Amino acid sequence: MTKSILIFSLVALFTSSKTSAQVSKNSDLYKTILSQDSLLFNVGFNTCNISQYDKSLSEDFKFYHDKDGISDKTKFLFDLKNGLCKNPETRQVKRSLVKESTEIFPLYRNGLLYAAVQNGAHIFSEKRESQAGIAKFTNVWEIQNGEWKLATSISFDHKTYENRKPEKTIFENDQETEKWLQENKIPTLGLGIIENGKLQKVKVFGEIKKGISAPYNTIFNVASLTKPVTAMVALKLVSLGKWSLDEPVYKYYTDPDVVNDPRNKELTTRIILSHQTGFPNWRFMNESKKLNFQFEPGTKYQYSGEGYEYLRKALEKKFNKSLQKLAEELVFKPLKMEDTSFVWTKNLDTSRLAIGYDKDGNAYKSLKNLTPNAADDLTTSIEDYGKFLVNVMNGGNLSDQVFAEMVSPQVATKNGKHFGLGFEIYNFKNGDFAISHGGADKGVQTIFFIFPKTKKGLIIFTNVDDGYKVYEKLLNYYLGEQGQEIVKIETT
Repeated sequence: MTKSILIFSLVALFTSSKTSAQVSKNSDLYKTILSQDSLLFNVGFNTCNISQYDKSLSEDFKFYHDKDGISDKTKFLFDLKNGLCKNPETRQVKRSLVKESTEIFPLYRNGLLYAAVQNGAHIFSEKRESQAGIAKFTNVWEIQNGEWKLATSISFDHKTYENRKPEKTIFENDQETEKWLQENKIPTLGLGIIENGKLQKVKVFGEIKKGISAPYNTIFNVASLTKPVTAMVALKLVSLGKWSLDEPVYKYYTDPDVVNDPRNKELTTRIILSHQTGFPNWRFMNESKKLNFQFEPGTKYQYSGEGYEYLRKALEKKFNKSLQKLAEELVFKPLKMEDTSFVWTKNLDTSRLAIGYDKDGNAYKSLKNLTPNAADDLTTSIEDYGKFLVNVMNGGNLSDQVFAEMVSPQVATKNGKHFGLGFEIYNFKNGDFAISHGGADKGVQTIFFIFPKTKKGLIIFTNVDDGYKVYEKLLNYYLGEQGQEIVKIETT
């Protein structure tokens, strides 16, 4: 097979459909290829640094252009040097990557990574905007002697950018959304859109079981989206004067594994809700399978489900009621959340339950908790959880002081984010802020963002291991510039 045929075969493979081989935007490979792209264009092309371009290209580099034909490395560099870069000081053309269009696919030989395919779109702009153009491209990057080199580049579908008709978004057409989900192998997607402080839209797409469309009131396991509900139970009790943010919880409960460690007396509800306990996420992750302190409580952030379970046991001891019962009294019944529960009950309508799947389409067995878990495995619907978040956004029936504590940074996490009490906090360039939480488990990927100042929000539930791969487009569409800021925070 000639190299030309091989490359065009790769283009057909990677542009015809999205496959499971596409890497996450958080992966090292994705970041590496975008770094190489930046060296090639931002450092090389846009500044007419021919030597940088030379270093980035493979010796047997081939360039295929839908209007100008085929070039090898020698011809390509000659044309660049004597064309666009003949007078670098007066040059007007700049290339910019349409970052959200980027897809990276790894290529393996005998189990070892040897190359990657980069698909995307880029804009070539001049000072005169009418001259701007947009094109699609496919680049094949190869590892050669330990370094990434651009081996083949194909530039095609050139259009005038100003006159290019905007593509209708898939989210404006339910059939297109369903098609998009099928391409991404997402069995079920639940969306809640909050506007003006109210749950305005509930949308559920996909199938709940093979051949059965998911109903509007599909029930999802939401993994760690359980934690904000537990947090609100505790904060409502604080607002009622029945519980304290800063009283040591050892007065009501001490785990047997840490009873002889004096640090157990430093644990408070504030420290627990902001993930500063010093505990691991789960004790089974320790070689001993026992709970332990990994640092002094209250000194730094470390996400911990164990902390929330510790709080649950203290609350249950104090009030002589299960977390399920406390949540029913304080949250579920007042908000009419009839499809929400910490435990598996005979009243759960399993015909509406979204089964979790791995990325290959294999179903997981549904968990049937008989004891509440304060950190995990809440079952709920988009509508129910939307009611909960609207209540939180509008003050949560908390005292002003407790609500202010909840949305105030308690501890830094990463990339400028902070944890408040039960919720992660994002601050935006325009002065707005969001509180958020994500959930990830076998067959579960969930997340939400709500904006207490501007009274908007977005809820996303999926029932597959890699459901997170649809987050970016949903955030960009429904949250606009702030969605783009979130993606940037999470991918840099």
